[in-house]
Amino acid sequence: MKWRSLEESAIGTDIRPLREIYAERKALIEKYVPKETQDIHARAVAELKATRTAEHALPVGAKIQNFELKDHDGKLVSSAELLSKGRFVICFIRGRWCPFCVGQVEAMNLIVPEIQQAGASLIVISPQTVQQSYFMRDQHKLRFPLLSDAGNAVARQFGLVYKLPDYQQALYKRALVNLPHANGDASWELPIPATFILDQDGTVLYASANEDYAERPEPGAIVQKLVKDS
Repeated sequence: MKWRSLEESAIGTDIRPLREIYAERKALIEKYVPKETQDIHARAVAELKATRTAEHALPVGAKIQNFELKDHDGKLVSSAELLSKGRFVICFIRGRWCPFCVGQVEAMNLIVPEIQQAGASLIVISPQTVQQSYFMRDQHKLRFPLLSDAGNAVARQFGLVYKLPDYQQALYKRALVNLPHANGDASWELPIPATFILDQDGTVLYASANEDYAERPEPGAIVQKLVKDS
């Protein structure tokens, strides 16, 4: 269960804006994925948008609850420890099986030095197991921690969790996207993709959440926000 970039040897080196990378992947999906499959995903996104889940995500000005999660090496990482060192960026993703998540983490990987220069750090949280996070970090040469949010506990605190409808579960099963295996539970729950910037006191400085997994904020906009508020 992994997504291979078009150029496997060039992973992490695509410096185009994320919207261009996503446009290319959408075009490939439109070209090669059966229309009935595309229609199922479009229906699921439309129904999820109708729930307005993104509107219930943790807003700017809110304070997070402290959390501890295991990273890709199985080591506990606490939000309190991260905040003691400065501001940090959190990206909530679905998992390594999602091509749009892969595109986002590779794009964020390129701006790690700029995030650090702004006095901040980056973490990525997903419901996938520690083993899946290890595989993802190793495959894509990522320079930041991948944290495993078992049961979407932290994503739930941020107001991001939803359950895949039965018809989409059936599609994933046919496509061998085994979420119970990837996530270590049979809930078929995922977070909607979201990005947050946290101040040192745990206050949300920036929040972006979207029910459409093919829409994510540009990494450059994250850096601009960090620099502006530094």
